[in-house]
Parts: sequence; structure tokens; C-alpha cells
Amino acid sequence: MTLFTRSEPVREFSNLQDRLNRMNRLIRESFSPEGPEEALTTTNFAPPVDIYEDEHTITLKMEVAGIDEKDIDVRIEGSTLAVHGERKLEKEEKEENYRRIERQYGSFTRSFTLPNSVDPNQVSAHYEKGVLKVNLAKKAEAKPKQIKINVGSEKVLEAKVQGKAA
Repeated sequence: MTLFTRSEPVREFSNLQDRLNRMNRLIRESFSPEGPEEALTTTNFAPPVDIYEDEHTITLKMEVAGIDEKDIDVRIEGSTLAVHGERKLEKEEKEENYRRIERQYGSFTRSFTLPNSVDPNQVSAHYEKGVLKVNLAKKAEAKPKQIKINVGSEKVLEAKVQGKAA
């Protein structure tokens, strides 16, 4: 059985850059009064986003678990949707001098250029169970219009015209 994996070099490069930034910050701040643990836990990160589109809306679902809704700011500036937020470090317990932090903390900003089809006055955001859902309604003129196809109408019209002429 053959398995296919999707390569995402941009995301991989971004993750590598984030790790290098964290290491650089750790080295710079290892002699700071806060200590190296603080340097490891405060960094910028980018929460993952799924984007869906149908004929009426574009929907963004952003994974922001562990962030209070009051710490999230969603706004439209020109033709850009910007989402800002911050995940704050919780107090942690140390056990046997072992400590490991894998979740990312700190502030984030995600920006999305809106297509011309989006109505900036018809945007809503909903937060539930660690997922921020932003609905962007499309303008009426951008929605697809279905054209009804008449079947056999030409023959009926032709028959009526011939019936009147006879």
C-alpha cells in the first residue's frame, strides 16, 4: 500500500524559523533576571487556519485553544482581515527538576487579504471550544446566479405561431 504525504515547504520553513528564533532568544536572555525558562515560553506563533468557501460565504476556522475570547481581536482594515491574540503562560509545577514546554505562548497575528467578492459589512466571528470561526458573507453580485433552461419551449412556441397563421 502506497501512502502519499503532502509536502508543505513554506510551513516547514516557517516552523524552522520559529524554532531558530526561540533558540536565539534563549541564548540572548539566558542571563536575564527572568531566566531561560521565560525565554523559552514567550514567543510569537501562528495558529493553524482552515478556510472553506461556498456560494454564499468564506469561512475561516482558527485553532486558538487556551486563549480567552477577550484576548482575541478580529478586525477589517481596508481589504485585510487581521486576527490578533495572545496565549498567556499558565503557572506550571516543576516535578523532579524536569520541565518540558511544547505548547507555544505569546502573541500572534494572522492577516488575510479579502477578495473583492466579500462584503466587509457582513462579517461575524464566533468562539467555541478553542476554535474561532469567522464568516465572511459574499456580496450579492458575487453570488452565482442560476439560469433556468427551458426544455422544448422553442417547439411549443413554433407550433403556436404556425397554429395562428393557419
